[in-house]
Amino acid sequence: MVDQKLKNRLKAEAAAPYRGLRKFIYIGVGASGFIGAFVFFFQLLAGRNIETALPNFALQTGIIALMVFLWRWEQKHSKKV
Repeated sequence: MVDQKLKNRLKAEAAAPYRGLRKFIYIGVGASGFIGAFVFFFQLLAGRNIETALPNFALQTGIIALMVFLWRWEQKHSKKV
């Protein structure tokens, strides 16, 4: 006989496989984007390589925003299961 807590956990995993792995990836990619944005922000602040630093900063900011969106979307859908 299977414990009810374990049964519920297995049902949740079957409904949304690899949720923990996805969250780990969101954190890792978001942290990488934050570090990149930090570097490019200070390059812009120093006035060095503005032609390349500005698009790169915008890209890193977009990556951070995407990871935050995906994280929140994952949280919203995990409450439904």
